[in-house]
Amino acid sequence: MIKSNHYICSKSQMILYGVTDSSDTTEDYTLEMKVEEALKGGATFIQLREKNMDTLKLAELGKRIKKICDKYNAPMVIDDNVEAARLCGADGVHVGQNDLSPDKVREILGNNAIVGVTAKTPKQAVEAELKGASYIGTGAAFPTDTKKDTYVISHDAIRAICESTKIPVVAIGGITYDNVDKLKGTGIDGVAVVSAIFNKKDIEHETQKLKKKVINILEEKMKKVLTIAGSDCSGGAGIQADLKTMTAHKVYGMSVITALTAQNTTGVYGIMEAEPEFVAKQIDCVFTDIEPDAVKIGMVSNKDIIKAIALKLREYKAKNIVADPVMISTSGKSLINSDARDTLINVLLPIAAVITPNIPEAEALSGISITDDKLMEKAAKIIGEKTGTAVLIKGGHSVNDANDLLYSEGKLTWFYGKKIENNNTHGTGCTLSSAIASNLALGYTMEDSIRNAKDYITSAIGAGLNLGAGSGPLNHMSCITSRFGER
Repeated sequence: MIKSNHYICSKSQMILYGVTDSSDTTEDYTLEMKVEEALKGGATFIQLREKNMDTLKLAELGKRIKKICDKYNAPMVIDDNVEAARLCGADGVHVGQNDLSPDKVREILGNNAIVGVTAKTPKQAVEAELKGASYIGTGAAFPTDTKKDTYVISHDAIRAICESTKIPVVAIGGITYDNVDKLKGTGIDGVAVVSAIFNKKDIEHETQKLKKKVINILEEKMKKVLTIAGSDCSGGAGIQADLKTMTAHKVYGMSVITALTAQNTTGVYGIMEAEPEFVAKQIDCVFTDIEPDAVKIGMVSNKDIIKAIALKLREYKAKNIVADPVMISTSGKSLINSDARDTLINVLLPIAAVITPNIPEAEALSGISITDDKLMEKAAKIIGEKTGTAVLIKGGHSVNDANDLLYSEGKLTWFYGKKIENNNTHGTGCTLSSAIASNLALGYTMEDSIRNAKDYITSAIGAGLNLGAGSGPLNHMSCITSRFGER
């Protein structure tokens, strides 16, 4: 059980974490002066690191540095030396894996002390959190001149550490103004730097400049996904299903509504399409303010709306577009007229990163009947060559399994799944395509995005939600309590 009676750092304290370097200090230019310049420039946290100084001298220096930090309302911790931290009244201490554990540190410094812990794996981060750490320091993020033998961990590993813990995570090691933007998307709450500020001639200016860049990166940490689709008033499909799926994936969901529908689990009873100009205006509003990291396209049944969408997505150079070609219902009914179908195929689908037809839609797009795996592979190749994009044919219409097939850059990849006995599958196509878009936004490869999306939808169907008189919706939030939500 995670302790809750101790100090946990706020994320705002972690933005720019300065680790001191006194290598070029003089009587005229002391470490205290360097620290104050960094704090003036906006440093949010100071770690006093003097490896070769004895405890009493370190405590005396710590008292002077602490006084300056208090002036700027910035926490100050001492690296490794718990006794020096106690003697000088530091806010806490930062310890490594081979030093005292957080709970032991708190026996000396008290529950209000800040205890930072270095972690290089998710397991180490979780253990530190359980034992009472206030924050995690992880790295090295890049090769560093200060420690020639430092082990550099991958940015995927940093992301995994951030996802494993609820306390703030700060990256350290070789971070500079020129490379810090490469940490975008890892999930860190700040960066710890030494030479990037303390070895500069104008520390205050360099700190200001670096902090501004770090804040821009951290503000981009939340990934954004746009759904362009119709509304389902009963909540099982369309933009409602898309937004629930995006929320479950911890991305920020936005919507452009192409049509209002009157529908529920028993059928569709009315459709009111939006004007193409209004669809375009919605896209303008999204892209000029909160640019999406991925776009999912669903129900678009009007050729003028399709043209407007394609024009705007090209104008804004939209990335990671997942198009679900909603053309044929599960019952086999056509959902789009021939003019709109031609526009969809020739204008919209070619700008997508991947399209996700079901078996009937793949038959319509390829012009062949799909009765086995070989014909499914043939259809995928035909569609891929026709549209010039990756194609994921969904196998959910199969009687015995739920195997999906990806055709991308001349390669065929099967994603195997077990058929779940559950008639409540309203909105599965919307949900899968939104899950893929969410994973692409999070930085996963196409194959991993599909694999993750299949795991998610299997969980949502398998949860066995039973709502409505017809084909009911999935449980889009099943991942909150299931094993999938813990990955």
